[in-house]
Amino acid sequence: MKKLIDSKDYKGIEQALSNNPDLANEGIPYDSVNTTKAHPLHRICDGVFSGKYTDEEAVRIATIFLEHGANVNGNGLIEKQDTPLTAAASLHADQVAILYIEKGANIDHAGCHGGTALHWAAWCGRDKVVGRLVQEKAEINKRCIDFKATPLFWAVHGLKSDATNNLRDYLECVKILIQSGADKDIPNGDGKTVFDLLNDGDLELKEQLKGN
Repeated sequence: MKKLIDSKDYKGIEQALSNNPDLANEGIPYDSVNTTKAHPLHRICDGVFSGKYTDEEAVRIATIFLEHGANVNGNGLIEKQDTPLTAAASLHADQVAILYIEKGANIDHAGCHGGTALHWAAWCGRDKVVGRLVQEKAEINKRCIDFKATPLFWAVHGLKSDATNNLRDYLECVKILIQSGADKDIPNGDGKTVFDLLNDGDLELKEQLKGN
């Protein structure tokens, strides 16, 4: 199945799933070196992140799996284990994430580090996913498990840690969160708020945090 996915063999994928519907939920390894298996809907997001196919192509592949019985929540709602949605949010598979939301994925599940899809989308500066999750009433001030930090804290921390010069998208994430009622004063587990992450050069970020 991995070869079919990686080669974007849509007809082959559909035929394989028609012949054996169990494959829609059977784990797939990342590659020959990392043989850890993950749900197919998760592995599809890995392919977007690694550049094997586009987000649009991944939506087509994921749709075929969903039409053949793939569980949109993957292996189930296991605390601190990513669902396909949290995977999509963290692997820059924006359109796939929106597809999973539309198909009824649990939007507030605590995945890796106990972060929800909103945490991960905020950390990665995926403003379209942040916007859609907020639209779907995701828990905006939920604190993650490991760091006790909110999605807004993750967004600011992600911006400060980012090496891709993706400032515009991060600022948009912050803007969406603030306008949707994110509490700027909720500290993380170390007692720090988003303001403790700022320096004198963060003028645009400070403006967004003011709600302007």
